[in-house]
Amino acid sequence: MSDYEPLDIEKLMAEQAAMRALPDDFRSGFIAIVGRPNVGKSTLLNRLVGSKVAIISPKPQTTRRQILGMHTTDQAQLIFVDTPGIHEAHSKLGTVMNESARAAIPDADVVLLMIDASERLTSLDQQIAREVLRSDATPFLLLNKIDLVPQEQADARLAQLAALGDWSAIFPISATTGDGVLGLREAIVEALPLGPLYYPAEQFTDQRERDIATEIIREAALHYLDQEVPHAVNVEIMEWTARDHAKSYVEAMIYVEKQSQKGIVIGRGGAMLKRIASRARKELERVLGYPIYLDVRVKVRDGWRDDESWLNRWGYVSK
Repeated sequence: MSDYEPLDIEKLMAEQAAMRALPDDFRSGFIAIVGRPNVGKSTLLNRLVGSKVAIISPKPQTTRRQILGMHTTDQAQLIFVDTPGIHEAHSKLGTVMNESARAAIPDADVVLLMIDASERLTSLDQQIAREVLRSDATPFLLLNKIDLVPQEQADARLAQLAALGDWSAIFPISATTGDGVLGLREAIVEALPLGPLYYPAEQFTDQRERDIATEIIREAALHYLDQEVPHAVNVEIMEWTARDHAKSYVEAMIYVEKQSQKGIVIGRGGAMLKRIASRARKELERVLGYPIYLDVRVKVRDGWRDDESWLNRWGYVSK
């Protein structure tokens, strides 16, 4: 039996027809969203795409790899690249995350550097700004969370940001409320080059259902867990069985680095694990649109954040 799926002629013809129907001034390109952890990159991605693509948590370093989100109109296709927060790395995983974020900058047509209006400008913000401005991409600077600060503070921060370099545009926004995001998206379209339709118009992410599930389960764990435990958590889907007339069965493994962390994730009498699984199942069903039976277990994998073989297995490092 062939390992290849049969060619879908009707789908291929529809995609070719869509390509022929593109206007001559159709624009498309890749927009990297970069910045320190917790500045609101994933919230902005979801807002720009119009659907939940990336998980969100107040815990730092929630995003661990590049995630694509697409927004397509009759005039343009915007391909957003959410990146891990650039930070001071203390593990192999942290180093890989920083490399992934920085790699998105030279490959992008437009780079959005996000700064948190509610925090002081740091030397790391300035370092990232220099990297963005050295690239060939069109640089946009975003001052996010303006809904959390007085107008005077926002104005002062904007003045600091303007002095960092020659930006194509500076936008004060709130990714949470949506203030300023529509104008930002319109400006991005104008900055993109003429180009083709890279992805089908109805596609809004490059993630598979399994990828979405692992992230949603990890998001639920981040919601309940504190201290160092969230950084030590990783999720792997062990089994996924689709059922036409019953709930699809999903078995997931939560990995931690220490036996003590396993006890925290499970909780007394399994209470914490049940809370995590329940929250994840409800969100999975909402995002995927069909019922799920979610079976979640916990296993210890000592020092996985510094183990390249496990980072390879989970797709953090190229094999």
